[in-house]
Parts: sequence; C-alpha cells; structure tokens
Amino acid sequence: MKTNNPKITIAIDGYSGCGKSTTAKGVAQKLGYLYIDSGAMYRAVTLYFLRHNIPFDKENDQMLAALCDIHITFEVNPETRLPEVILNGEKVESSIRTPEVAANVSPVSVHPPVRHALVKLQQELGQGGGIVMDGRDIGTVVFPHAELKVFMSADVKIRALRRQAELADKGIIMTPDEILYNLENRDIIDSSRLEGPLKKAMDARVIDTSKITVAEQIEQVLIWANEVIHEKSSCL
Repeated sequence: MKTNNPKITIAIDGYSGCGKSTTAKGVAQKLGYLYIDSGAMYRAVTLYFLRHNIPFDKENDQMLAALCDIHITFEVNPETRLPEVILNGEKVESSIRTPEVAANVSPVSVHPPVRHALVKLQQELGQGGGIVMDGRDIGTVVFPHAELKVFMSADVKIRALRRQAELADKGIIMTPDEILYNLENRDIIDSSRLEGPLKKAMDARVIDTSKITVAEQIEQVLIWANEVIHEKSSCL
C-alpha cells in the first residue's frame, strides 16, 4: 500500500555560524519532523566537564567516568515547540550557549569516547526517520545513509558578525575580532580532528549562506526534501 508521506532523515552539516540550526529548525517545523541539535549535546557534555572540573586536554579516567554520569535528553518547549536540552534533569539551553562553552566545545568533542557516546545516542534518536539533525558529522558518521544530506558554509567574517548579533541578543558582548578568532580556531579543530571530522559528504548538496536569507535557506532545503520524499513515495 502506498503512502504519500514517507518519513526521511535530513542531515545538515556545516561550519559554526552559517545558519545550520536555524535552517534545520525551520525545515523540521514545516515538515512536522523532530529537530535535534547535535551540537547542543556536545555543548552539554562540555558544560558538565567545566562545572565538575573534568580535564579534557587529553583522554583520561575522569573523563571516561564522567561520561557514564552524563544523561542527555530533550524536552519540547510548549511555547517554541522546539526540543531543548536536558542535562541530568536540568534545563541547560541557556547555559550551553555561553562564550565559555562555545570556546571549549571543540577541544571536548575531539575525544573518541565523547563522540562514540553521543553518536550512539543520536542514532537512537533518529531511528525511524522523520528527523532533521544538524552538526558536523551527521551526513558522514551519524547518518551516512540519510536520504538528504546538506552541507552549509559562509564567509567566516559574515559568520562572525552573525554570531556577534546572536550573542548581543542574549546580553553577551564580544568584539567581531574575538568571535572571528574563536570561529577560525574552531574550524581548524573541527576539520582536522581524527574522529568524525567536519567535512562534506560525497553526496551532500551545498548551500553558501553568505548572501541569502534564512527564509531562502529553508526554502531550498524544503525543495530538495520534497523532491526526495516524492521519489521515495513513488517507489513504495
């Protein structure tokens, strides 16, 4: 029996500050899919390490023990209708967005035990399709067989200005140069790590968001998603 709306998995990867999360949220809302911010999960682990003074310059026993004590879930905000991160029973959506966490999330996420633990959880969350997940290795490691893979990029100076505006809205003031340094450093770490590096999947479709609006980004991904859904539906 044919169905008009088969559920697909949409993997969105790309650099920090190029609009991945905003686009992924918009696409998920339009399609009625679950949105998962994989980066928020790594931020939650980073927050836990910082709060408990867990060293993460290199893999160590404290880190491995801490991973067993970290429990990450998501709870839908009734107002925004979007999932928010819950760390060991505490809502930490605001706490994980601070500059301190942002500056340390890449050094934390390079460690294989951290990535293995979170990739396993991400794959469990994505079982059955009907999910939009964004991050840095979603189309290459987490969901290598995703029906739609998107890779997003943008000029780093434009990304810095966008991030500055986002932080200012939250009352966090940083100069463009400070943010630019953090972004460039994070790009290097994310792209050069051995475990789950940031890179474009061979079959990913690319969007450069430097000169297009958020609405245009969302619309482009929706066009691709509906094409894939139609093709999948015709094969059932």
